[in-house]
Amino acid sequence: MGGPLGQHQKWSHGYFSYPKLEGEIGSHMQFNGKEHLVWSLNNYLGLANHPEVRAADAKAAADYGMAYPMGARMMSGHSTHHEELEIGLAEFVGKEDAFLLNYGYQGMVSIIDALVNRNDVIVYDAESHACIIDGLRMHMGKRFVYQHNDMESCEKQLERATKLVEQSGGGILLITEGVFGMSGAQGKLKEILAFKDKFDFRILVDDAHGFGTMGKTGAGTHQEQDCIEGVDVYFGTFAKAMAGIGGFVAGDRYIIDYLRYNMRSQIFAKALPMPMVIGLKKRFELLKSQPELREKLWQITNALQKGLKERGFDLGITNTMVTPVFLKGDLYEATALTRDLRENYGIFCSIVIYPVIPKGLILLRLIPTASHSMEDVQRTLDAYSEMGEKLKAGHYRENMATV
Repeated sequence: MGGPLGQHQKWSHGYFSYPKLEGEIGSHMQFNGKEHLVWSLNNYLGLANHPEVRAADAKAAADYGMAYPMGARMMSGHSTHHEELEIGLAEFVGKEDAFLLNYGYQGMVSIIDALVNRNDVIVYDAESHACIIDGLRMHMGKRFVYQHNDMESCEKQLERATKLVEQSGGGILLITEGVFGMSGAQGKLKEILAFKDKFDFRILVDDAHGFGTMGKTGAGTHQEQDCIEGVDVYFGTFAKAMAGIGGFVAGDRYIIDYLRYNMRSQIFAKALPMPMVIGLKKRFELLKSQPELREKLWQITNALQKGLKERGFDLGITNTMVTPVFLKGDLYEATALTRDLRENYGIFCSIVIYPVIPKGLILLRLIPTASHSMEDVQRTLDAYSEMGEKLKAGHYRENMATV
């Protein structure tokens, strides 16, 4: 009962799942009444509690309240502030136009639903985020999955898709991510785009983790890989580097115009509240004007990942700020070592177990941010060294009830 994750709710709820982090958002927060060093927030640039952001949010809420504008944007919820943010975002990510989305997850589902019909074929990466998978479930046509970041597999699926659309008269939409949020690997955008010499398709890139963090200006993973022009439809979220709510989709003007009038989740939903939009404009301004925030993020990332590797930890294939630590162990050891890190070392990070990852593996995912310090990194490295030795010695299996 409860599904693959809900089956654990009786023993995990409130501690491993649905934990309450309290206090000011930052690298140090309260959990279960104690101060913890937190590595679980996608607050990449540390903007959540930036004083200018807090001031902009407060002033906008005082000026407009949370209800304004009322209604969906197509009918009565449109504003100059919404438009200005879209224009700025499009220019920043190298596209002609952009369209705001009330939520990133809901937005991605609706983008996919609007872009394809039953005659079209979707080709997608096996490790695509849940929002992509839910969008695929709405698709009434064919879809083919390729092995994660495997270009030989991708080419084979494009070949299969091409044969089908030659009969149906449809098109091919390839979906991948800029940064895969669990493994930290970059999607192979440039290699995928090279297939356009052989196949006719459009590419949709979910760059939720890459927007604001990747590339020389933070414009995204397509900037990092020098293939901005090749990406047809670019998706970014405000929930990570921008520490807000919502997202956007960008592309050629005719594509965005089509989405603006055909995305059901936006046409029939209330517009983003004005305080959020104005607050996002301030966040966006800081993202562009304070590159030192992104530089600090990467300083912390590089120090943390270098230190973990030197201590023998397996970080998989990450080449971004997402820092997965893979350990060998079962469910009991996973919960015991996580409790040890929290209760005895005051370190809070996300734990991932089967069915999200294969049986026999434990994944502790750390998310570096600009709000962390080098002292935070050293404290974590010291704790992980001790935790790793305990795991190897069988401590967590022998002392499950006491840690």
